[in-house]
Amino acid sequence: MNDLATAWRGSSAGELCWLAADGPAAVPVVPLFVDQPCVALPLAHLPEIDSLPDRAAFCVSAPTGPDGPSLVATGTISVSLDPRGTEFGGDLVEQEVLKHPPSRLRVGSLMARRENWWWMARALVRLTGIDGVRELPARKRAEDAVLVRERDSDVRVDVVTAEDWSAGPGQDVELWPRDGGGLDGRGDTVLVMGHQASPDFERWERWTRTGTLSGQTLRVTGADGGPEPDPRPYRLLERLRNHREVERACRAGVAAVERRSRS
Repeated sequence: MNDLATAWRGSSAGELCWLAADGPAAVPVVPLFVDQPCVALPLAHLPEIDSLPDRAAFCVSAPTGPDGPSLVATGTISVSLDPRGTEFGGDLVEQEVLKHPPSRLRVGSLMARRENWWWMARALVRLTGIDGVRELPARKRAEDAVLVRERDSDVRVDVVTAEDWSAGPGQDVELWPRDGGGLDGRGDTVLVMGHQASPDFERWERWTRTGTLSGQTLRVTGADGGPEPDPRPYRLLERLRNHREVERACRAGVAAVERRSRS
């Protein structure tokens, strides 16, 4: 737990991975910590939030410092919706403001929090019980990614890479585990996810491959995006457009949660 707390507190980005009803799932997250590791997902992620079961994996696959630990912890989770930002508005928002530049701009002051109330609305996901912690090889290149799948009735996360991620649906990709071991795929459904950010984190690019894994060969069924080694910051108009898109998605999530509470 001490290694997990150190890694989670010290990292500016991590991954939340789980087994949804329709297959493995993962999102990049900002690691937060109050008594236990947690994340505060904006309600733009409401479809993913709704798919969370009672177990998940909290990963740090690319530590902030060169000597920082990279690891994955699996265990039970709790999920609580906080559409008014009441819980998030305490210590959690202060942590996120320090780690995540977009949050610094949107909710770095009381005035900004009132103006951008939709960014304060969150779903809090807490790691309430830890069943296991394992070291992961660090993601060091844009081509490195986390591989999420079911193994022994639980979520399993590994770090993999490939020479070429351009394969589309119906094509194969040879995966190489970064720890030098074997993947031993059994035809199971898997998700591969990588993510890179610009220095200001305004651009946080997530790319995925879905498919079935046999041995170390991924038969691709879905592809979205691809590795981008050095995402450039948005230009002014791009930044404004992105801000509007994020606001629109968050407002839609808040509205959906409020409709549920009235029904």
